Amino acid sequence: MKAFKLVRKMKDGTISPLFINKTIRLPINKWMKAEAHLTKGFAFRKGWHCTLSPNAPHLSEKGRVWVEVEVKNVKTYKRPESQGGTWVLAQNMKIIKEI
Repeated sequence: MKAFKLVRKMKDGTISPLFINKTIRLPINKWMKAEAHLTKGFAFRKGWHCTLSPNAPHLSEKGRVWVEVEVKNVKTYKRPESQGGTWVLAQNMKIIKEI
């Protein structure tokens, strides 16, 4: 399934998650399995958090880029359009390209 993810763009050109486990670097074109990381201040939802379109009005795009991803083993959550609409939580994700 095709989806989109907003990620941090680092000064060295690598990318990382926005909030949860944000010290790792995300590889391009490699399948990654979701891990469980309890993080203070965030609801616990195991999975790679993605959207069906590159749209998340509640998040700043400063220093961030959208990537197109392929996801498997997904669960969807209906969210308000102000939060990007439907969220996709995937247990497996592969980053295809920066958009």
